[in-house]
Amino acid sequence: MNRFYMDHPLAVGEQVQLSETVFHHWVRVLRAKVTDQAILFNGLGGEYLVELTQIEKKSASIQVLEFNPENRNLSVKVTLGQVMSKGDRMDYAIQKATELGVSEIQLLTSERCEMRLKYERDQKKIEHWQGVAIAACEQCGLNIVPKTLAPLALTEWIESIDSELKLIMTLADEPLQFSTQAPESIALLVGPEGGLSQTEIDFAQQQQFQPWTIGKRVLRTETAPIVALSVINQLYCK
Repeated sequence: MNRFYMDHPLAVGEQVQLSETVFHHWVRVLRAKVTDQAILFNGLGGEYLVELTQIEKKSASIQVLEFNPENRNLSVKVTLGQVMSKGDRMDYAIQKATELGVSEIQLLTSERCEMRLKYERDQKKIEHWQGVAIAACEQCGLNIVPKTLAPLALTEWIESIDSELKLIMTLADEPLQFSTQAPESIALLVGPEGGLSQTEIDFAQQQQFQPWTIGKRVLRTETAPIVALSVINQLYCK
């Protein structure tokens, strides 16, 4: 069944007009008809079974039929600190991190960061990346959309994060030993394409970030969070 995100209060029994985005996708592109059903979610938790009741030239209305409280989120809160990269790599990292259940994505700048967003571009880029996360939720079944937060300097984020387990994706001399007891929260730091500087790595470790190397290969900036989140899913979210 088709799933759509709509930023609007929803309640069983209500008649609601579709947002312009959902109307275009469901009615215009997918050619939905009256009595067709779909799932809507608004990011506040749970999802709603809805039915098309009326279609006009530029709008459509639905009846909210049922509510399902399931969110399908991870049992561990994972915050991804991702140094920004150019092109499709950032889209890919956000899309796949969302599918794998990340709770929050903090955009970061670092010494070797490829991007330096200008003020007037910030909001458009952030809105685009938030849209990538929303589309990923529509596809994968998540009902709470992870927030994509405005860029922070790497050191500022490192100092502010208070997750129970802090991990930095970097080459390590010894393999990381994970506890069998699941932490309540995890912070995962991923550097840029050129890697974090040694100064940044040292600073992160001073703030209790543990170096984590997965295998013997150097992963790309957009691949590292996917592999790491997959391992976290396997370890703690069975």
